[in-house]
Amino acid sequence: MSVPASDTPLRGHLGYWLRLVSNHVSQSFARALATRDIGVADWVILRMLHEGGPAMPSRLAADLGMTRGGLSKLADRLMARGLIVKTGATADKRRQLLALTDAGSRLIPDLTALADANDAAFFGDLPAADRQVMERVLTGIAGRHHLTTVPSD
Repeated sequence: MSVPASDTPLRGHLGYWLRLVSNHVSQSFARALATRDIGVADWVILRMLHEGGPAMPSRLAADLGMTRGGLSKLADRLMARGLIVKTGATADKRRQLLALTDAGSRLIPDLTALADANDAAFFGDLPAADRQVMERVLTGIAGRHHLTTVPSD
């Protein structure tokens, strides 16, 4: 059985509008972070460690939907900058944790301010009720589709 052809125009799809807005919000935030020589994935890792404390690299990789190798490259870059450190290092590499350094912790408020400013630039003019509806709709979609991977790019 074939699916009938649709005459829905491109702009008639909610996905089009969601992607349009999402791309612009994300690109604006990436440009703001770049002024601090931080990438979006770097920010996400730093923020996750700030919120949840030290974490196993495998857990971070799973939460981000990344390979362990991909996370390892990001972690190496953040360690080289002195923003995170491996803790609990033993001969058993499965027991190592990634944690924020003092320098990484001090950077969080500045990066959070960039995230807040980016949100304000795109969503600050929304009435509170519209913002709440938008959040409820998006979190509802994410929940129904079991979307749990943390966006990092």
